[in-house]
Amino acid sequence: MINITLKQEQETFIQEKLNSGQYNNIDEIITEALLLLQQKDKNYQQWIKETQRKLNIGIEQLDAGQGIDSEIVINRLKNKINNLH
Repeated sequence: MINITLKQEQETFIQEKLNSGQYNNIDEIITEALLLLQQKDKNYQQWIKETQRKLNIGIEQLDAGQGIDSEIVINRLKNKINNLH
């Protein structure tokens, strides 16, 4: 068995969840939290794989001479940033 110490705001949050009726007990809250953490980890690992895949494609394109001049890339990024504001 694992014993944990919660901060006051964490205890308050758990108590609010219990009072809302959304959860019947603390075990349900902990189970939900762990499921969300597992999903977050899974999403992160998926993001890493996708980023690595994109990097490999980019490296292959550069090796094939299909790169874009850095000045063009910088200007495109500046334009994107300016259009956000």
